Amino acid sequence: MATKVDGVPGPRSNNGHEMAPLNTRARGDGTHGVTIMLSPPDRSSIGSRDGAGALPDGDPDRAAWSGKMQFFLSIIGYSVGLGNIWRFPYLCQQNGGGAFLIPFMVMLILEGIPLFLIELGMGQRMRLGALGVWNTIHPWLGGIGISSCIVTLFVAIYYNVIITWCFYYFFNSFRYPLPWATCPQINGTDIEECERSSETAYFWYRTTLDAAPSIDETGGFKWWIVLCLMLSWTVVFFIVMKGIQSSGKVVYFTSLFPYIVLTIFFIRGITLKGAGAGLMHMYTPKVEKLLEPTVWLDAATQVFYSFGLAFGSLIAFGSYNTPKNNCVRDVLLVSVCNAVTAIYASVVIFAILGYKATLGVDRCIQVNKHVLVKHGLLESVHVDNSEYEHVMAGLNSTMLKDWEFEKCSLEDQLSSAAEGTGLAFIVFTEAIVELPGSPFWAVLFFTMLLSLGLGSQIGILEGMLCTIFDIDIFKRIRKPYVTGVVCAFCFSVGLIFTTGAGEYWLKMFDSFAGTIGLVVVALMEMIAVIYIYGHEKFTEDIYQMTGTRPGIYWQMTWRYIGPAIMGCILLSSVLSMILRNPTYGAWNGELGVIENKSYPNWVMGIALAMIIAGVLPMPVVFLLRRFQILKVDLDIHQGSIRRNETTASTKEMIDEDDVSTAAPLWLHVESFFSRYPKR
Repeated sequence: MATKVDGVPGPRSNNGHEMAPLNTRARGDGTHGVTIMLSPPDRSSIGSRDGAGALPDGDPDRAAWSGKMQFFLSIIGYSVGLGNIWRFPYLCQQNGGGAFLIPFMVMLILEGIPLFLIELGMGQRMRLGALGVWNTIHPWLGGIGISSCIVTLFVAIYYNVIITWCFYYFFNSFRYPLPWATCPQINGTDIEECERSSETAYFWYRTTLDAAPSIDETGGFKWWIVLCLMLSWTVVFFIVMKGIQSSGKVVYFTSLFPYIVLTIFFIRGITLKGAGAGLMHMYTPKVEKLLEPTVWLDAATQVFYSFGLAFGSLIAFGSYNTPKNNCVRDVLLVSVCNAVTAIYASVVIFAILGYKATLGVDRCIQVNKHVLVKHGLLESVHVDNSEYEHVMAGLNSTMLKDWEFEKCSLEDQLSSAAEGTGLAFIVFTEAIVELPGSPFWAVLFFTMLLSLGLGSQIGILEGMLCTIFDIDIFKRIRKPYVTGVVCAFCFSVGLIFTTGAGEYWLKMFDSFAGTIGLVVVALMEMIAVIYIYGHEKFTEDIYQMTGTRPGIYWQMTWRYIGPAIMGCILLSSVLSMILRNPTYGAWNGELGVIENKSYPNWVMGIALAMIIAGVLPMPVVFLLRRFQILKVDLDIHQGSIRRNETTASTKEMIDEDDVSTAAPLWLHVESFFSRYPKR
């Protein structure tokens, strides 16, 4: 990083142009503004007179993928994450079963794929991280990269806690019987809290989390979770400490192993009793649900988060590609793989849950048979179910109420399926207990979750670290040192999740830290590329890189449909936070149930601060640079280049030939931003 004083000739770029600051007027105090010089690799062909439309030469020192397979597996490992396992099946169940696939596919085509190509394409075109890309398009847009980096940091801090819990369950999966298979006893009597809830719920809330009754009460650090958190960050550090040189080798396992496990579970699941009932419940279409706007909003939100958009990771992955890589084909392949994986995982999950629900109904019927035998209406509990149903049909309402029969409904059993941690650590673990050789299946399941979690965490950190290492001052520091500091900082902040209120804090982070900020970043990305950089220019870039010119589908989704969908998601997120009282589920150990509680004001203050921290850099950087408080020169952007004999006015920076070759970029800059002040 270097500075210069206005009035002194600036450094020359490699194409013979003098670097012009954004502004040369003195501030009110009589001093001159400071120009911060970033020194990215030479890409003078971007925007130069002779190089307009040509591909950048690239940075000879920049890391690159060792092969196409490494890139593909890295991006699959990042995009296909825990949400495909524990979020998508729940959304299908709640939003019309098989009918939900219609809005999901529509949003995938209209929202996910177009924005995916923008991020991957811009990273490959400019071979920079998120901060460098948006500074290159226009220095006033540098806040987009900063916002993306901040939000990514928030998400990385809490996402690794999920990996921590997976490690804890993974280690306990080697015990036989599984520790969540039975209630612990004191003096030969089951613990009351476990009896009132369930074995798996007790193990999760009491044994694992030692959950506090509310977010106000931390309950101290849980040493077993602290150790697992330290382990998870240590593993992540060794994976990402050398960038893609180290993480690129791990993705062969983290990306492929989950598919092996899913296939094993699929083969086992479809052979189980009740699997068909689970799949029927899952995919029976309820078309009337498509008339509800919330279903379409859920689909759009799921597509957005399942791709990992706006984190800067896709830009980083693209920047390691060769300039002639066919990024359009990559986007389509990854999108199809992501969608197919979500559907495939749903089949596996509900086949297993169908088996669990069927066993639950069988146990319920046995309890009711004992009641009927007690009252002399059945000879034995071993009679056929058809005779049981015949007797039950003949009972009047008074008998049903007074004799306290249980309701044995397969539909109710399946409808009680949860999402997120509830599905992974309570519902599905209960299903695993029912399988013969349950420790084997538990080890497989949690190894799969670890692989999915680590694959996504690698991508999340890669996006943030790529942005950091593209800043000149950090290029002088060895990557392992910077990575170690980042991981140590994240571990320190993450200790809050190892307290008794840890799960409540994680839900708060998940609800606020990575929602509005990411959506705003994504919306600004589309505006920056399509309306400031220029959709014609970006179209030409894609053509130069792939040999295929994007057609009407891409133009319509980039310019109109995609931004409209992102705007709807943003509006819905803001309104939901304002109109609804944000709550969290707290564990009531005395009753053995989850109780919804409102966040205290001080916690909501922290949530609001995180949202502001994720969004504020965009307007702040814009205002600082617009009003001459902070100025940046980049040797890779036309807007900061002028010929010695010209003024700094945007249209006068280059001659008519230059304007004709770069028209999409400069016309959009002129229409969106005011001109630079003249010298």
